Amino acid sequence: MRLTARDLPPATEGVESPYDPDARYRHKRDTQWTGYMVHVSETCEPTAPHLLTHVHTTTAAVHEARCTAPIQQALVEKDLSPGEHLVDAAYIDAELLVSSQQDYGITLRGPARPNPNWQAKVEGAYTLADFAVDWERQQVHCPQGKAAASWAERVDATGRAYIQVRFHQQDCRACHTRAFCTQATQAARSLTLHPQAEFEALQAARAWYASDEGQQRYKRRAGVEGTLSQGVRAFGLRCARYRGLAKTHLQHVATAAAMNVDRIVAWLDERPRAKTRTSRFAALAPVYGMS
Repeated sequence: MRLTARDLPPATEGVESPYDPDARYRHKRDTQWTGYMVHVSETCEPTAPHLLTHVHTTTAAVHEARCTAPIQQALVEKDLSPGEHLVDAAYIDAELLVSSQQDYGITLRGPARPNPNWQAKVEGAYTLADFAVDWERQQVHCPQGKAAASWAERVDATGRAYIQVRFHQQDCRACHTRAFCTQATQAARSLTLHPQAEFEALQAARAWYASDEGQQRYKRRAGVEGTLSQGVRAFGLRCARYRGLAKTHLQHVATAAAMNVDRIVAWLDERPRAKTRTSRFAALAPVYGMS
């Protein structure tokens, strides 16, 4: 009997090794592995040593967005809650932007996931940002000023609420900019909106990240990439020496403690942080000057 992908259990349930039942398979871009993931939090004040404040260990099958709330909860319990939390795009979604502020008083910062619709990839096409949303009246107007025909609150298969908006077919059919709005041959344009709080938080997050201030402040997160590199190169972070999630997490905690000791000693010795390395190719570039 030949098994297909549908016959296999989900990645969160499939046992990859009889020697380590907790280990799970993960494929991320060009990298594949079986094991775990570690999520590192550190301080990023420019005038203080960058110390690791928390490490969160999961199986490799757990998505990053599911780790944001537990990490923030742990930081709150340690009385290390940041006012501003700079994270990678994988740790952000509209719901987390709202819950981080409401539940923990933390402003989640980072690049929100890009709009996957084709309109966002075509210059001049109408994206969601081009539509005027009136939340009080539950009405939406398109860029040409036409009002939507319906506004319906729905829930998807995962239990998340969303709003379905549809426009009048006769308005869309006669519109001279239809090609910039929808690729449907007959149907009118429809929109899927997050609930108001999530919608507004997502728009604000994208605006902040696109601003000059956002770009400058987000550069402070770049240090965590160096932290992961240091952990892998100098402290064996990539290799799980023990079996099981609990023991692997203990290894990660010990590694973080060792890295903090190294950084405190470097700070006391007034050793500057290492600068970004110059690639060998870039080093070949000639240097020009004027006399």
